[in-house]
Amino acid sequence: MRALALALCLIASPALADVAEVVTTQIRPAHARFAAATADLAAIDTCDAATLQPAFHTAYDTWMGLSYLHLGPVEQDGRGLAIAFWPDPKSLGAKAQRGLLTGDAAALTPANFAQQSVAARGLTGLERLLYPADPLPADPCPLIRATTRDLARMASAIDAGWGPFGDLLLTAGDPGNTSFLSKTEARQALFTQLAAGLEYIADQRLGRPLGTFDKPRPERAEARASGRSVRHVILSLVALRDMAAALNPASPLTLAAFDRAIDAATRLADDDPALQGVAAPQGRLKVEILQQDVRAIRDTALAEMVPALGVGLGFNAQDGD
Repeated sequence: MRALALALCLIASPALADVAEVVTTQIRPAHARFAAATADLAAIDTCDAATLQPAFHTAYDTWMGLSYLHLGPVEQDGRGLAIAFWPDPKSLGAKAQRGLLTGDAAALTPANFAQQSVAARGLTGLERLLYPADPLPADPCPLIRATTRDLARMASAIDAGWGPFGDLLLTAGDPGNTSFLSKTEARQALFTQLAAGLEYIADQRLGRPLGTFDKPRPERAEARASGRSVRHVILSLVALRDMAAALNPASPLTLAAFDRAIDAATRLADDDPALQGVAAPQGRLKVEILQQDVRAIRDTALAEMVPALGVGLGFNAQDGD
């Protein structure tokens, strides 16, 4: 793998990397779509679950187009966690929501709700209200309205924040830019998101429900109640592929690896959309193969894209940006 990376370094150039393409055609439009989808969700004048569910799915779909990004405005005020608090191994969200459902209504005003536990808010919180595993202890309508308004507020703030933050990436290395001191820093910051996003899919979205062979954990699948588990894998892979193609389009091996994984995930979605098949040997094997495919994307990207981006060959996505 190192030999391949060194060979690619001889024919690749950092000039191929296009931070501007990523910011202007991928990141900013993705945030605008999320802001629009959550505004539409908050504008629905009913608390009927069946009526809200399509808009909920649209909003969640758009979030998957940017959920891999852990830099910039989404990191302020814990917004990313408040939008999608997962994994939640101690069921903190459900516990906090029960308190909000039966507690003082003043906690649900916009100003107060923004201060509530991140575990009780956002898309994961809304999923529990629209797809309850058990009967809810009180009328969920006030909490549903508070949650959708809060989502729209955060999405709008993140969208607006990517104007000035995106400009910092676009002007990396310019005098006065203390956030990104060089264009290499900007490229590495974006590649960090790509590599870490792939790790998250393999280790969390697929790894958590896989558990171990002796103890699979299908109940740990993300968005299991709404049947979105594999859809999250697919949409995340598509978003990351688009980012890779924009950042360095001359990456045929990486893009082909993405295509293989997306095809495998799409086939899995037809048979096991919520990853409940991990409890059976054949179903587990399919998820393990997909996990291997996702990890292969990261390995290929490190070998093919790192030289083109001009970042260090010893790059580790866990090092941060």
